[in-house]
Amino acid sequence: MTTRKTPAYDERLTAPKAWWVIAVLFGLSLALVFLPYGPIAALIALMAGTGLAGFLVSAQGSMRIRVTAGLLVVGDARIPLTALGEPQVLDGEEARAWRTHKADLRAFMVMRSYIPTAVRVEVTDPDDPTPYVYVSTRAPDRLAAALRAAA
Repeated sequence: MTTRKTPAYDERLTAPKAWWVIAVLFGLSLALVFLPYGPIAALIALMAGTGLAGFLVSAQGSMRIRVTAGLLVVGDARIPLTALGEPQVLDGEEARAWRTHKADLRAFMVMRSYIPTAVRVEVTDPDDPTPYVYVSTRAPDRLAAALRAAA
């Protein structure tokens, strides 16, 4: 019998409401394009356009971050906490700097443009060429504290 432990940290990043409004507006604009072909064509275009745009918003805007049982889980990636160093909370300008001119191409980065804060953690495993992990998060202090407590 296996017992399931609750995560020390669990966050689901979702797309901002403005993206969903844009998805609906895309469907409406597509309906207007097809309106000269009749109301049925416009209704089909509205449903198809809104559905497609909604799917893309959901796929691109959604990510789950968890700290559980010795692992940092970011999306599909599972990173052992034993391979990670001290987490660094990044606010505003510092987070932007690590996303742009300070960024290393070898780093594992999960960036969301609509989230201004992040956590950066050095990778201490000598066999791993990844220098650090960069994760956008709405609660960087809580994520860093969970990483410290779980390590």
